[in-house]
Amino acid sequence: VPFDAWTPPDTGLVLLCVKCFDNATVLERLPDAIELIPIQNGFDPRLIERCRYEGIASFVSECTPERTSARYTRDGELHLGPCTSGAGDRLHGDVAAMAEAFKTHGRFRLVTVDQVLPYKYSKLMYNAAISPLAAVTGLDNGSLLTHRTARRLFFRLLRENYGILHSAGIELETIGPFHPSTVNRILKLPFIATCMAPSFAKSLKGTYCSMSGDIEQGRTEIDNFNGHLVELAGGTPCPLNRIACELVDRMARDQATPALDRIDEFSS
Repeated sequence: VPFDAWTPPDTGLVLLCVKCFDNATVLERLPDAIELIPIQNGFDPRLIERCRYEGIASFVSECTPERTSARYTRDGELHLGPCTSGAGDRLHGDVAAMAEAFKTHGRFRLVTVDQVLPYKYSKLMYNAAISPLAAVTGLDNGSLLTHRTARRLFFRLLRENYGILHSAGIELETIGPFHPSTVNRILKLPFIATCMAPSFAKSLKGTYCSMSGDIEQGRTEIDNFNGHLVELAGGTPCPLNRIACELVDRMARDQATPALDRIDEFSS
């Protein structure tokens, strides 16, 4: 059903799987009695007071434009659990029933957790490195690990993102094969990180970041990704994240076409 023709129920569950820049439009239409469960990558302060539970996906999928169908391009889990300390039990009522339905019928592996934010922040560490680089260059995710300049910037962004989260005292959990602290230790050894890159590039080949295609449309989630990290950093230097925010915002205002030579502008 197109969103313009959609009428939400008075009560029950609604899964919010749109991009963050559409959140306000959705929230205006939802009754207060709805249990809203975001499954998004970005951080939106408008959802903090509204939502008790949240999901974060470590799988990668690609949606067919204007269609409610998607293909999975990289397997992974959907972590589902409370996003506030006062949510009580892990899941209850309709949310627990939904989780069981996903476990039985879902294409992905659903994992219920006591607190979802450590997984979401770990995903942010990766998203805020992949998305700005891929969005401005048009590269797929795998190419970020095979193109020399892109790989160097990707590794530097990962380390900066980890540093921001670590300095802010943010708890992180494992998304993918390694805990973020292990990833940071590997990245301190450039030779080892570069040697490991090709194997990860193969699994990411042909997959695209969630910000792919947004710049040409004139709006992105950069404020919900790198912008959130800049806020967390406070006075801690975060030059690459600031460059990412400025460059993506400027390209979005111009509705510029992503191109590989934009990577030089990113690193200037």
